[in-house]
Amino acid sequence: MNSRQRRGVILLLVSVLCALGAFAGVLSVISDVKSKVGPEVTAYRLKGNIKPYTSLTADQFKQIRVPERWLSDTAVTDLSEIRGKIAVTTLHAGSLLQRDMIVDRPALQPGQQEVAIMIDAATGVAGKITPGATVNVYATFEGDKKGQPDQSRVIVTGAHVLDVGKLTALEPDADRRTRSTEAVPITFALSAIDAQRITYAESFAKRVRLALIAPGGDGGVPAQDRTYELAKDK
Repeated sequence: MNSRQRRGVILLLVSVLCALGAFAGVLSVISDVKSKVGPEVTAYRLKGNIKPYTSLTADQFKQIRVPERWLSDTAVTDLSEIRGKIAVTTLHAGSLLQRDMIVDRPALQPGQQEVAIMIDAATGVAGKITPGATVNVYATFEGDKKGQPDQSRVIVTGAHVLDVGKLTALEPDADRRTRSTEAVPITFALSAIDAQRITYAESFAKRVRLALIAPGGDGGVPAQDRTYELAKDK
């Protein structure tokens, strides 16, 4: 083998060694990436903003794949976890859904019934009533006979709010001279007798209002103060 052939063999061996080195480098990079990324798991991203105390549904979220090691322990990876849940605060579009963003929807207690009525959006709710709130329900009635004064009555005390629905447009009611154009369905947890009282008020009262009770308060109203007439106010 002459010197030219020896140089050719040496160059060939160097090329092979360089190729093996490059291949080993690629394998090392791939292995490093895999070690940093790891297996992927399912997570859920919010499609849009969700207001506090809103009931959650599957169509509010987009399924994505995220490296498991990058996901927090509180991330929701199974959408069945939102069943019966509401948002605890404002949820922003693009955020990953976390368990600490949601809470259980308030539930019925033994002996209670779930009753929903429409409440004037402006005077009855005004954005202050939320699921979990406790309210007193007031209703204003016209006098039974001509010349008799109108009355304001406490219909239910300590009513527990389960859910607040979406703003709904109302059809004008000529018989009752309904002035409200929008209302919100409010769902309460009530005893049987309180359910009858509140549905009666919704059907026959001129106006139904909710009074929010401060946390820790009982909202009790003495019997002598449950009915009010302006003429008797001293």
